[in-house]
Amino acid sequence: MAVRAAVLPAVGSPLRITGIDLPDPGPGQVRVRLAAAGVCHSDLSLSDGTMRVPVPAVLGHEGAGTVVAVGEGVGHVAPGDGVVLNWAPSCGACHACSLGEVWLCANALSGAADVYARTTEGTDLHPGLNVAAFAEETVVSASCVLPVPDGVPLTDAALLGCAVLTGYGAVHHAARVRQGETVAVFGVGGVGLSALQAARIAGASKIVAVDVSAGKEELARAAGATDYVVASDTTAREIRGLTGKQGVDVAVECAGRAVSIRAAWDSTRRGGRTTVVGIGGKDQQVTFNALEIFHWGRTLSGCVYGNSDPAEDLPVLAEHIRAGRLDLSALVTERISLDGIPAAFENMLAGKGGRALVVF
Repeated sequence: MAVRAAVLPAVGSPLRITGIDLPDPGPGQVRVRLAAAGVCHSDLSLSDGTMRVPVPAVLGHEGAGTVVAVGEGVGHVAPGDGVVLNWAPSCGACHACSLGEVWLCANALSGAADVYARTTEGTDLHPGLNVAAFAEETVVSASCVLPVPDGVPLTDAALLGCAVLTGYGAVHHAARVRQGETVAVFGVGGVGLSALQAARIAGASKIVAVDVSAGKEELARAAGATDYVVASDTTAREIRGLTGKQGVDVAVECAGRAVSIRAAWDSTRRGGRTTVVGIGGKDQQVTFNALEIFHWGRTLSGCVYGNSDPAEDLPVLAEHIRAGRLDLSALVTERISLDGIPAAFENMLAGKGGRALVVF
């Protein structure tokens, strides 16, 4: 059956909206009709080669929709069920999974190398990050779908699949922000806005948002920021000035740029914690000298997918949504159709626009 999708023909090429032939689900597979998909910066990292996946591919890893068919052996979802796509399912058998670190599963992205569909001209297509959400419908492994929690609309649920899990998890699981601590969040995109809300939920006493754009201040404050700093060479000094010259307890970096990682580190107090969420390229080199590492006693750590377990965290996030503590509408600045995805990518490349949500 042919459906429309956004295809990445080759690394560095523009996305192309075209028809693809999608097969029926085989054993252990699920076919999903998409309700919405988020246009995430990670998709841009795939398209420009920062993160490498087989191409040509259908991108899109943050989505939700309705099950239309299931293959043999699938029992946890059925046709008609609403589901969230999980682009990094854990295998449960590798070393990381045995340690309970499912976000580091060695086999999470093995499905990205599969041929899951073909163009109408017969060219093999790969699912960019397992789920190929930039399409009217997709076929995925059953491990890539989780039931949508009660009370969460499908269009909102799409954002739970990456931005919200990552931002919330970065604060609660990776940085382990405690009540009363001070927090700085670098980068006010979808992940950053989620991290700001998570810091507020955690009970942070001061939450400083940092971004290169002065125009994001209103969004940041609505998400929970108590202070806003426009990124510059004096960012760390400004943050220390807001915290009695001490620096924040926790800095969460969501941009993946060497300059902001370094600024986040410099903004934390002695003994503070810096968590890097943003995905940067190999050219983004960050340097430290041995003396400062000893003197400041800070902790610098990476964070993959918010160090989250989607099966456990989705119900928690849903409870925050139902209670009004987590507002997903604040994460979306523009709602577009499938045909609008190439332009949304161009805007991201140019550093323009906010987070787009594709509504099917």
